[in-house]
Amino acid sequence: MISFIRGLVADTTENSVILEAGGIGYEIFMTGSSIEQASRSDGKVKIHTYFHVREDAMQLYGFLSRDDLEMFRLLLNVNGIGPKAALGVLAGLTADELRFAVLSDDIKTISRAPGIGKKTAQKLILELKDKLKLEDAFEKKLAHEQEAADISGSVLHDGRQEAVEALVALGYSSTEAMKAVRKVTDVSPDDVEGLLKAALKLF
Repeated sequence: MISFIRGLVADTTENSVILEAGGIGYEIFMTGSSIEQASRSDGKVKIHTYFHVREDAMQLYGFLSRDDLEMFRLLLNVNGIGPKAALGVLAGLTADELRFAVLSDDIKTISRAPGIGKKTAQKLILELKDKLKLEDAFEKKLAHEQEAADISGSVLHDGRQEAVEALVALGYSSTEAMKAVRKVTDVSPDDVEGLLKAALKLF
């Protein structure tokens, strides 16, 4: 019904943002990292949404990327997983991590997600494996990493770019590294070592 909403973040709660668009404030449930990312935006934010209707409530669930929304929809097809549980999975794992975990039967990684036990993880893998392809998973991961690299290259200059590269070398994804370095505001942009130490504390 509502594919996406573009507007200004008027307020945030622990598990949602209030997005003002056209004079209306929409409460949209999101993961913690997405709420934080949306609230840091200076201008309008585009949030891809899923409109969930049940007998006693109508709720919007939101994602900053269409890919996350697609993974959320896939998770809802798994027997026993509702919107809150699906959002919990994507709060603990990125869409890329989830795809590879399903394709490699990695029950342990999926069980790390809030509210997902071993049995649910097994069911999730069983029901989603046929709907995912390894080639697509690799293509999307490469596209996301390239996108993150483009953003970090255009936005992060001076020592911050070196700090991002150092974190990537330590095994973090380029997106995680970029987010962490951006959060460090009390260290000089030229102090690579200081930025690196501060960013590592955030993980």
